Amino acid sequence: MIGNLSRRERTIVVGAVVVGALVGGWLYVIEPIRERNAMTAELVPVREELLARRRELVARKGAIAADLQAVEQRIEGLNARLLTAATPAVAASELQNIVKEMAGAAKLETRSERILPPAERGELLEIGIEIAVSGDVRQLVDLLTRVEGSPKLLRVQDLKVRVMNITQPKDLLATVVVSGLIRPAKAKA
Repeated sequence: MIGNLSRRERTIVVGAVVVGALVGGWLYVIEPIRERNAMTAELVPVREELLARRRELVARKGAIAADLQAVEQRIEGLNARLLTAATPAVAASELQNIVKEMAGAAKLETRSERILPPAERGELLEIGIEIAVSGDVRQLVDLLTRVEGSPKLLRVQDLKVRVMNITQPKDLLATVVVSGLIRPAKAKA
């Protein structure tokens, strides 16, 4: 078929095939390579920034380890302030003894005590007791100061103060709700 064409027509056909090959090569080979290079060039600054951040993180490894150790020591210090018992009943008894000793040291008379049901506070359990004491204002303030300054992490949740005798408003009857925290024992599976 190509043999029937004149030399000029053959040159045109060969030229068209060469132009078609060049256009096809450009569209299907060169252009995808250029697009991939352009996309890679766009990613280079982002990857350089990521690499710089990771290098900085690696360079700060010692400081991060020191921060982690400081946080772990602080957690241990706070754990020491929790009630020591792992079960709510034993922790309530410990809290009851602590508050009764504080009330005795503040020279308050203990009228009644009641253990409140534990409440979940995230990973911790809050153990509360309600104690009714009688005494004067200074003694009550002394008790509250002792609760605040306790080596255990105690919190006064509620305080109700009443005058015992209206004609002689010297003695007070106070109902104090004090709570402490425990880390409950993990359930064994």
